[in-house]
Amino acid sequence: MKYRREFFRQLIHASGIIFIIISTHLNSLQMLLLSVLAAAAGEVIFRIDRIHYIPLLSGILRGCRRNTSERGFIYYFLGMAVTYAIFGFSMDIANGAIVILTLGDSFSTIIGREYGKHRLPFNRDKSIEGSLAFAFSGFIGALFITGPLPALTGAVTGALVEAYTPVEDNLTIPVFTGAAILLSGHIMGAPSLL
Repeated sequence: MKYRREFFRQLIHASGIIFIIISTHLNSLQMLLLSVLAAAAGEVIFRIDRIHYIPLLSGILRGCRRNTSERGFIYYFLGMAVTYAIFGFSMDIANGAIVILTLGDSFSTIIGREYGKHRLPFNRDKSIEGSLAFAFSGFIGALFITGPLPALTGAVTGALVEAYTPVEDNLTIPVFTGAAILLSGHIMGAPSLL
């Protein structure tokens, strides 16, 4: 693959699915605390790595970051924490938003960088192919957690936010996606999204 480093980086990003699995055994407050702890640990590892090589961790961190100041993985965990704080009253909504972020963001980057030929209007840095990959993979992932309409509206919302957000997408995608899942669940009149 042409973008081997980016592929490895997105594979690490997609491993966030582990948090969805863990959430089946914990409540939303525990998941919020776990996410904050993961963000704090990530920041500590990031700072230590700038001074000293940490066996295994430095190799992973240096092998997948785009530049020496990048903290995307920390924002990822903070985005999860915010999502559990806002939507923790429904783990289906929170986990649906997080799985869309996790899978959608990973697949959009892999497909967009490798196969993206058609640029999006108003954002020449993103491609239609990448956005479609986001929506499709996010939709498929969310179907395991929510119903079809919430999965679809969440995935499409996430793809649009990823393409056009002016701020860190690891923070904005799950918040807007969770709101879309919640809204579509209300439109369906379903107390449960399943």
